[in-house]
Amino acid sequence: MTKKNIVVVGAGFAGVSATKKLAKKFKKNKDVTITLIDRHPYQTYMTELHEVAGGRVEPEAIQFDLQRLFSRKKNVKLVTDNVENIDHDNNIVSTENGSYSFDYLVLGMGGEPNDYGTPGVREHGFTLWSMEDAVKIREHIEETVAEASFVRDDAKRKAMLTFAVCGSGFTGIEMIGELADWKERLAKDHRVDPDEISLIVVEAIPTILNMLSRKNADKAERYMEKRGIKILKSSPIVKVASDHIELKSGEIIPTHTLIWTAGVKANSDTEEFGIEKARADRLVVDEYMEAKGYDNVYVIGDLVYYIEEGGAPTPQIVQAAQQTGHTAANNIAADIEGTEKHKHESNYQGFMVSIGSTYGVAELLGKINLSGFFAILVKHLVNLLYFFEIRSGYYAVQYIFHEFFHIKDKRNIFRGHLSRYGNVLWSVPLRVFFGSMWLVEGLKKAFGIFGAETWFGDRVALPFSWLQDATSGASAAAETTTADSIFGLSYVYGEEPMMILKEAPGWFETIMEFMIPTPEIALIFQKVMTLVEIGIGLALIAGLFTWLVSAATIGLVMSFTLSGMFYWVNIWFVFVALALMNGAGRAFGLDYYVIPWIQKVAGNWWYGKTKPVHKRK
Repeated sequence: MTKKNIVVVGAGFAGVSATKKLAKKFKKNKDVTITLIDRHPYQTYMTELHEVAGGRVEPEAIQFDLQRLFSRKKNVKLVTDNVENIDHDNNIVSTENGSYSFDYLVLGMGGEPNDYGTPGVREHGFTLWSMEDAVKIREHIEETVAEASFVRDDAKRKAMLTFAVCGSGFTGIEMIGELADWKERLAKDHRVDPDEISLIVVEAIPTILNMLSRKNADKAERYMEKRGIKILKSSPIVKVASDHIELKSGEIIPTHTLIWTAGVKANSDTEEFGIEKARADRLVVDEYMEAKGYDNVYVIGDLVYYIEEGGAPTPQIVQAAQQTGHTAANNIAADIEGTEKHKHESNYQGFMVSIGSTYGVAELLGKINLSGFFAILVKHLVNLLYFFEIRSGYYAVQYIFHEFFHIKDKRNIFRGHLSRYGNVLWSVPLRVFFGSMWLVEGLKKAFGIFGAETWFGDRVALPFSWLQDATSGASAAAETTTADSIFGLSYVYGEEPMMILKEAPGWFETIMEFMIPTPEIALIFQKVMTLVEIGIGLALIAGLFTWLVSAATIGLVMSFTLSGMFYWVNIWFVFVALALMNGAGRAFGLDYYVIPWIQKVAGNWWYGKTKPVHKRK
């Protein structure tokens, strides 16, 4: 087989999906190389840009390093550069800093905002189609509110505190929802009255959210109105100025912030690629996702113009991007392997829109309608499913952290109850106390305190009576139970504590008999357990590996319970351990230094050390 070079341009949803599929298909074929070119060294999770623009998460929450995504794909070469030209005659992609020959070319450069030539949008409006756009909006809003807090002129302050979004598709509605969530925090930080902040959606046609059924769209509209969001329908914008927008009706809306989400067109970089265009400059493809007139060029994602069953073009949504990417990858593989190509078949599982962090509307499988908590929960699950599809457990975990544990101002469906930003400083006394109990009880066993024999003696507390009877002094050993020894239980006020289990289950006893067949092994086992107890105590006091030793505590409690040697009065050990798992070692503890270091070393080992873009080969 002759060597084949596949070049994929664009690392969006479509480009990453196609590259992953190709890398998997040809992972054992050294004759096939794949080059992924993008102007950024990361994938941007485009559907969550509103969370960055609206101050909910930091930019890194939705940036996925391509080196991490493809660290185990040895047949994928990553190039960070801008594509300038495509030579179809010689099959060469030219970038600002190099050129790349190809046997197959996949174009997945995505789209860009379409302002339809509306005067003033480019000069005075904000778009939401890139990380740079999101950060720019966020900074502008914070600066505008801060400045408005010092403005004494009521009319000017009102204009500065009016935020308008043009377009009522998913992007526009999700953006206005984030602003509604952010409103109270902005007002509090900059000492303005939250009632002075106005939010407006401006839509040119009579309806909103047209990807949804009218029933669900109306439900979303009622929720937004309840949140104080003003919705102007049948109100095309004809002009945008620095301090106002003008509607076709002649109405003037004073505002210093217009976020334009009204339309999408193909990436303008494709203008010189020589491929036939259709509406919104999208590139015409056939049923195999091949560009019209070219046998070796495929188009995927938002660039695609393909009429699906029903007469509508492929929608510019994530599901379509992934599916077109898979179609192109499968057909390239079929061409290389000499098998039959497959026509593109779309399969959209549903649509959903979030309106802020706690409310959403979803339509699934054409028959399931959800709203509120469950709609947002489904959205999170769908996002996590994406990481499963691209085989990135790392970013799945990071997503959970950013969306559930690193949340401020209660901005998620659990209203912040899972947030790690609660101050763990006050758990330090509990951690030290808990660790001290483990340490003292371990030392008691080690040095023979309270009636136990010495650490080097032949008296041993064994888990089961039949093992205890095999040692000398069986009756005395039977009284020195693990629960008494470890937890320092005392009999007070004439009450005898109740065991959780009076005796070990048969299956557990069988396991223990296999693990500890003789008194000699039992003696070694007890000494090891004593060292474990001392180790747990020292680790908790020092705040080292707090999560792991707390989890170990829970595991030991389960073991003692199954051994028939644990009392209900000491069940609090489990709940203290759970409480300490919330980062308790990072406040005045060694975890503050050790855990970040381990994460860095482990990350470099697994993914390789991230290199500057200009030094990558």
